[in-house]
Amino acid sequence: MPLPKRVKIVEVGPRDGLQNEAQMVPTEVKIGLIDRLSRSGLVAIEATSFVSPKWVPQMADSTAVMEGIDRRLGVSYPVLTPNLKGLEAAAAAGATEVAIFGAASEAFSQKNINCSIDQSLERFAPLVAAATERNMRVRGYVSCVLGCPYEGDVAPESVAKVARRLLDLGCYEVSLGDTIGVGTPGKARAMVEVVSAVVPVQHLAVHFHDTYGQALANVLACLERGVAVVDSSVAGLGGCPYAAGASGNLASEDLLYMLEGLGIETGVDLQALIEAGLYISKSIGRPTGSKVAQARGCQAALEKQAS
Repeated sequence: MPLPKRVKIVEVGPRDGLQNEAQMVPTEVKIGLIDRLSRSGLVAIEATSFVSPKWVPQMADSTAVMEGIDRRLGVSYPVLTPNLKGLEAAAAAGATEVAIFGAASEAFSQKNINCSIDQSLERFAPLVAAATERNMRVRGYVSCVLGCPYEGDVAPESVAKVARRLLDLGCYEVSLGDTIGVGTPGKARAMVEVVSAVVPVQHLAVHFHDTYGQALANVLACLERGVAVVDSSVAGLGGCPYAAGASGNLASEDLLYMLEGLGIETGVDLQALIEAGLYISKSIGRPTGSKVAQARGCQAALEKQAS
């Protein structure tokens, strides 16, 4: 199968990337990051999460973030809403797209949200219906598609079943997430082949963590199977909560560099993305996790030294 001519990058840094930061990131910094990402040419930026501050303190300013960003025409700013209360708050803040999370692992579902996979999907049904009534689009996520921290390998058929249920509920797109980053290209390709047999590939996205350094290779394997939507996080924001010290999300800059090298269009400006990543990295006091940004920085330093 030929590679797609164009890929949509879904930027998840402001939400998935920042939600586990131990130090509170100021609201104005989050807004500054999202506005910089908006100017880079991205068309989908996951902005925040409407969850209880008790469980995710970093996202307690979700309404202020949504009200403070400069929304650009043609850019979507989806937010995570795990329940009806979150949906109502998101709608009040002007959100037009929400996201819900399911899991392909029974053990993961039980340990994280204290219910079975079937129960979690039943709970999402009224949420999706309420969002649809408000003309809000709903995106679905499936966690642990290539492995679970509690039960190990996850069968592709289990992923396919959950993905199909999310599509039937009304999700316009389902993102398949390798939550602990254990996937390899062969397993990623096989998983997508099974899932795309029940969910048309145009409704699928992939979301890889880079815990074992396999994220880019996994993306390429899925592009070869027709997937044309990829989640990533600027500066590689976000760690893997089940592997202490391990890298987490695939860096958007590194993904874009690979896509440009393959001749795949995205509409995103690499330098603008690098600058957004450097902005947030400086703000939270750590080096960027993007290898492309690191390499460009070293190159610039050498050129300055030689001049």
